[in-house]
Amino acid sequence: MDGLLTIGAFSKACRLSPKALRLYDELGLLRPERVDPETGYRYYAAGQLERARLVAWLRRLGMPLARIRDVCALTPAAAAEEIRAYWALVEAETAVRRDLATFLVDQLTPAPRKDTTMLELRYFAQSDRGLVRPANQDTAYAGTRLLAVADGFGPAGAPASGAAVEALRFLDTEDVPAGDVLNLLEDAVRGATDALRDIATTAEAGPEDVGTTLTALVWTGSRLALVHIGDSRAYLLRDGALFRITHDHTVVQSMIDEGRLTPEEATAHPQRALLLKALTADTSPAVDLRLHEARPGDRYLLCSDGLSTVVPDARIRALLTASPAPDDAVRTLVEEANTSGGPDNVSCVVADVVERAA
Repeated sequence: MDGLLTIGAFSKACRLSPKALRLYDELGLLRPERVDPETGYRYYAAGQLERARLVAWLRRLGMPLARIRDVCALTPAAAAEEIRAYWALVEAETAVRRDLATFLVDQLTPAPRKDTTMLELRYFAQSDRGLVRPANQDTAYAGTRLLAVADGFGPAGAPASGAAVEALRFLDTEDVPAGDVLNLLEDAVRGATDALRDIATTAEAGPEDVGTTLTALVWTGSRLALVHIGDSRAYLLRDGALFRITHDHTVVQSMIDEGRLTPEEATAHPQRALLLKALTADTSPAVDLRLHEARPGDRYLLCSDGLSTVVPDARIRALLTASPAPDDAVRTLVEEANTSGGPDNVSCVVADVVERAA
């Protein structure tokens, strides 16, 4: 075949195995230039090498074949943007797996503590209607072992957020070992989903129309176990630096993760409040679960989006740093949200990790 490469020669040139080339032919991803009607032998044009090499490189990135097909159909500039978005998503997913791996390594390699310092929480919670909404659908709770914020939505948003927090309340009275707390939190979330089904039935609403976000921390004595779903948030103030330790389950956050939107653009996006995941009566979605090692001097903030959408992180850090006690910090943050227009219900929980008095 003049000007055509056999599948073997084409395979060596593009570094894709003949087996892979046959698969890509069957999937319509990389069709040969000609197939011998008698032998079925495949022949490729030299001009197909560029596409074949692109496919090979994308496979090395781990990109799924369906997405590779889409990328190959784009212009070079659009393909580059799609690859950038894909890799941003890979990095975000890798970060989640890294946190899980760190937790598992920590769990499986116990080491005796070198100090015997006993720690405890000092905490305060407040929920405020804000200046615009006719009712408060948030629930905020702080206890010796449990800190929680939930932001309900739908015709029974207030009962929904209350039920989600109530499903965790048993953890506030039990001495829960760190090794069991994540399993107990998962069970509690299932209990919250059952409670939401009852609420939806009572409210005569569709199961997808009644729901809530949920962000909570459970104290084990040296660690805090996190459960999170939705766009309420948890922050850690440590050594003067503020870290967001939750990941918003929203449309705009997914666009940020994929590189399609900057954090600055997200603040004014018309779909910034649209949730991808929440607790509803319809399903039991996967929640984020992990453990955080606590240190004396740590300050944790849990808040609904009524704070985070109107008060920038830099301002939150400044107010948390300047407030000496949890109650002062909470009241100051709620006041700041209302000063900024108070467009939504705002709930805050602040807890300090301190050494227990002798």
